[in-house]
Amino acid sequence: MSFASPRRLRGVLAAGVVASAVALVLAGCAPGSATTGPAKGATDVSTQLTSKKVTLTIADETGFPLTDDLTKEFTKQHPNVTFKVTRDTFQNLTANAPKLLASSTPPDLIRLPTLGDTVKDGLVANLDPYFKAYGWDKWPAAQLAPLRMTADGVRGSGSLYQLGLGYSVTGIFVNTKLAEKAGITSIPTTLDELGADFAKAKAAGIAPLVEGDKDGVVNFTVQAAMNQYVDKQQFLDWMFNKPGATYAQPGNIKGAELIRTWADAGYFPSDINAVDYFTFVSNFQDGKGVYTFNGNWEAANYAKKLGKDVQFFLVPPAKKGGDHVAMGAANSFSAAAKSKNLDTVAYFLNWVHTNAKARQIVVDVTGAAPGGDPAEAQPKVEKGSITEQVLAAAAQIGKENGQVDFMANTTAGIYAGAIIPESQLLVTSKITGAEFVDKVQAFYAQEVKK
Repeated sequence: MSFASPRRLRGVLAAGVVASAVALVLAGCAPGSATTGPAKGATDVSTQLTSKKVTLTIADETGFPLTDDLTKEFTKQHPNVTFKVTRDTFQNLTANAPKLLASSTPPDLIRLPTLGDTVKDGLVANLDPYFKAYGWDKWPAAQLAPLRMTADGVRGSGSLYQLGLGYSVTGIFVNTKLAEKAGITSIPTTLDELGADFAKAKAAGIAPLVEGDKDGVVNFTVQAAMNQYVDKQQFLDWMFNKPGATYAQPGNIKGAELIRTWADAGYFPSDINAVDYFTFVSNFQDGKGVYTFNGNWEAANYAKKLGKDVQFFLVPPAKKGGDHVAMGAANSFSAAAKSKNLDTVAYFLNWVHTNAKARQIVVDVTGAAPGGDPAEAQPKVEKGSITEQVLAAAAQIGKENGQVDFMANTTAGIYAGAIIPESQLLVTSKITGAEFVDKVQAFYAQEVKK
């Protein structure tokens, strides 16, 4: 079978299916226009955009241009509102967010992958009044769950403190030209088949995997392996900080041990711990390996360099015919509790999900699903494009109820404090999978004190 018809995505690539399924699965915020009046019960908020001149500040990740494109379009439509966007690495932004939000001049809107103690400390705005005013209850509850937190600090329920600018799903990109040179002609349907493909590439003198771990991003790969073995709900309970939940589960250990096996076989780059995110993305674009684990946000970038020689597919399950599990999440942003422009921030967030041009920007720039009311018209997607593939993958994950959060989002400090250093040891065969899991759990237990 050729790469022209990936067997695991067949049947969901039709444009109509993608449009409707993605809308239902990764649906975003409110229906209707951004000027819809407040619903009954909403108080002290306005859904009317101010006529005054306002400058909103946004703190975002380095290397993600979506906010630049969205804010430019918003200002074009509403010239009285301008933006100042600042950027930092994922690691720094996660670690420094509480300090930024507590300052006397916090950003109005901040990319916040991990709520941590920001809710308990009163640093982020409760969006419940806007949820009511804009009718965001039209969004499926399961998609809002990771953006909620209870007063006890448990994610998954409680009040709404975040919304997304695009909704991600992760999987595997394949350089089909290199794959065919290695004798790989079809999309793997199990983890064993994937491992066999790695072996074929290595035997052909072609790098099987393009990865990097200077800043921890090999954890797209590490968690992808764990996802196929672990009990999904137990994993989510741990990520949402449910009391009594643990990372030390047999499935996580089995997944981490698979990563160690791949490391022992020499499938990872020898300099992996010196390769940061941007370098590993560039390496794949430059044709330096067959496969790379990454998210739909890179689909457009990869296609610019590789054209039709790149495809995307979901990480295959451990057993043939099994449902897929993939990391996916809102590109989550929170409003600062101290912001003096909360109504304008909420208007902008709602506009991202309801405005046709904004929704098209989300798809064009990131390949991510735009969210929004399922009744909203879906952005145009080129038939047969990589964007169509990643949207189809998102639809399939939704159909199989296979989305889980990123373990890097579990606590504010776990990514830098445990996941990065321990994964660097794991992918260079210096610790076992069991040791990796134990060390991450030990750090987690100290941080949540449960």
